[in-house]
Amino acid sequence: MSKLPVLQRCVIYALLLAGTVFCLFPIFWMLRTSLIGMGDLYQMPPTIFPESLSWGNYKTALEAYPFERFFVNSTIVTGSAVVGVLLSSSICAYSFSRIDWKGRDKVFGFILSGLMIPFFVVMIPQFVFWNALHLTDTFVPLIAPSWFGGGVFNIFLLRQFFLSIPRDLDEAAKVDGAGHFRIYWQIILPVAKQAMIVVGLLTFLANWNDYLGPLAFITSEKNYTLMQGLTLFQGSYSAQWHLMMAATAVIVIPSLIIFFIAQRHFIEGIAMTGIKG
Repeated sequence: MSKLPVLQRCVIYALLLAGTVFCLFPIFWMLRTSLIGMGDLYQMPPTIFPESLSWGNYKTALEAYPFERFFVNSTIVTGSAVVGVLLSSSICAYSFSRIDWKGRDKVFGFILSGLMIPFFVVMIPQFVFWNALHLTDTFVPLIAPSWFGGGVFNIFLLRQFFLSIPRDLDEAAKVDGAGHFRIYWQIILPVAKQAMIVVGLLTFLANWNDYLGPLAFITSEKNYTLMQGLTLFQGSYSAQWHLMMAATAVIVIPSLIIFFIAQRHFIEGIAMTGIKG
């Protein structure tokens, strides 16, 4: 970009700045609304920067319902799902990319067809299955699927990355007496760190912001996740948007923090994940 004319660079930077403002303005408006009083909600014209900040909105919103409990529940579900997805999807991806077995590509193609099946189609059969095991209203239906495959897209993403790793590493390890598990654990996973971070981040965002899954399986308020708690809060404080935005900000901020911390690895992982094979 340094070789571009000055005017062209200015135009590019201006477009990038405009895009940044466009993307970040909803977050700014959420935080701004969460810090104003009830009287300023319907002020016309609205002020971009309020004269006074009402930090008590957060205390009022978080004390309305047991958000601490909801936060713990979401952390348990999300953390367990991330660990399960990283382990199971990487093992499946290793099998589909580094081990030659009869019918491997046909099985992988069949598994890919699962990407065309929306969750709404399998939601009722899954509920019937977990209800027959008397495991509804627990975290098991939300966590267990992550430990058995980790999701078709995650397997596909990691498989494509594993295919880009030279086979010479495997052959050299086998000469030293290494088996598949040692190759997977000590060679493939360290090399695929960027791709694993991408899968982990996508899994975190999907589970932290999931509402439909907990809605299908969780019925007791003590087991609610943050998204269910936010819906419960909305039903009681639908007209008090400053409190609603305060509760929403508490849920959104962890996702933003993790994304900003891992964004460099996320971008590198996406760039390094090729479509090969």
